[in-house]
Amino acid sequence: MEKVQPVHAFDQIKLLADPRRMEVLRRLMAAPATLTQLARTLGQSPAWVRHHVLMLESANLIELAETRLVGKVTEKYYRARASALLLQEVILPKTDKAVMVFSGSHDLALETVAGQLSRHVTLLSLPVGSLDGLVNLRQGLCQVSGAHLLDENGEYNTPFVRHLFPDHEMEIVTLAHRIQGLIAGAGNPKAIRDIPDLARQDVRFVNRNPGSGTRLWFDRELKRLGIPPEQVNGYRLEVKTHSEAAALVAQGSADAAIGLQAAAHQHGLDFIPLFDERYDLVLPREQEENLLPLLDYIQTAAFRQEAGALTGYNTSHSGEQIPF
Repeated sequence: MEKVQPVHAFDQIKLLADPRRMEVLRRLMAAPATLTQLARTLGQSPAWVRHHVLMLESANLIELAETRLVGKVTEKYYRARASALLLQEVILPKTDKAVMVFSGSHDLALETVAGQLSRHVTLLSLPVGSLDGLVNLRQGLCQVSGAHLLDENGEYNTPFVRHLFPDHEMEIVTLAHRIQGLIAGAGNPKAIRDIPDLARQDVRFVNRNPGSGTRLWFDRELKRLGIPPEQVNGYRLEVKTHSEAAALVAQGSADAAIGLQAAAHQHGLDFIPLFDERYDLVLPREQEENLLPLLDYIQTAAFRQEAGALTGYNTSHSGEQIPF
């Protein structure tokens, strides 16, 4: 099976913005061809085709595949270096401050950190869940990620980082420990006490997005309890953050969610604790210097005071590096 190759370099993406070069590349993805063959197919002159082929070759998007001697004529066959391309580029603001993209699991303490560091660095958030955040980090779409992924052996995050980054030097730094559980309406009018209650027909649930640490935990718990997902009313209703889930419960659009105790507290909701988890920041070692303002700040007394004020947060291990 042939593979799709991600493209991150802005110069390459800029080249492909020209529809003529894109068409040449797509033809060479389908099969190797000579300049003459491409010119005939595209209805252009060989000189026109040669101009665009040379640009694509210089950008390392195509290559010379084969040279054939036909009589006294040497035919050069070009081909694309990948069978398909996935174009990925993050467009960042141009300022005097460093601009860093965070992608991963939503966290309330990290929102506070971003505000405190705004004088030194602009921290932009792309909440996609723990697993997709690590994938974005792997693909170069962010500089730091946040995760709370628990593996089957009870180990947080490190097995997933080892698997996704076998060829990279990575750092895992604890941001905080957090309590997650069932978020219910104020006064808990549906008397929700545990996970099986979510399968009741009178309970409307709001779920987290696939790939989030919360969703992975919930899916494992449903499997352990033998509860089919389709039995949960609202299983397909998904949001990307703890705050969104709590807001839907507060608005009466849902009766329950699984999320942070801090999110429930902020919305004046009832909370039934289920588990304590470790939330880590994950970054390539090469980004350590750029992220020093963030890494230094989470070790300060000011951060511990701010994050500790969030209900269900424990900052006693904040800033500690996790060996792996």
